[in-house]
Amino acid sequence: MNKLLISLLVSVGITGVAHATGGDATAGSQKVAVCAACHGADGNSPMGAFPSLAGQSSRYLLKQMQDQLNGDRVIPEMTGMLDDFTERDLRDIAAFYESQTPTIGQIPEDMFALGESIYRAGNPDTGLSACTACHMPSGQGNNPARFPALSGQHPEYTILQLQKFASEERDNDPNRMMRDIAVKMTEAEMEAVAHYIRGLN
Repeated sequence: MNKLLISLLVSVGITGVAHATGGDATAGSQKVAVCAACHGADGNSPMGAFPSLAGQSSRYLLKQMQDQLNGDRVIPEMTGMLDDFTERDLRDIAAFYESQTPTIGQIPEDMFALGESIYRAGNPDTGLSACTACHMPSGQGNNPARFPALSGQHPEYTILQLQKFASEERDNDPNRMMRDIAVKMTEAEMEAVAHYIRGLN
């Protein structure tokens, strides 16, 4: 009986997450052909400069696409790419990518100790918060709060976003959360935590 109850709760939980934006992952799979060149057919980007979207929070993805369309986030490579999509399309696309499995990379030995320390404990000396506070211990993110999943993300992309937040070139983070964090990070900390995230599982 207990096993059955747990099974039902897990199923309900997964179903709730899968439809957090009201999107249909199956419908979304038919709408992502234009995305595949940069983000991969299953959301695992073949190039470090472009983010992997597989397993990403649907609520976060939907916000980023909406921000791109309304000018709150400017991604030159995305210019015009979303113009022909409806709100329903965006929700379906977000649901599709959330349903995919991210590819996890390897953490270089020389990046592990510092990367793990920053991710799990931050840097008390500089007031740097731990990444786990918002992105969870396994890097799965927090869908209801629209905090992105990080696990498996390309280090090149993560470093670039941290740099953009630190310089305020990117400013679509709620309540300046990422800008206030990134500005406290050294280049070495950014690099180490980005490589740690790539192998985080």
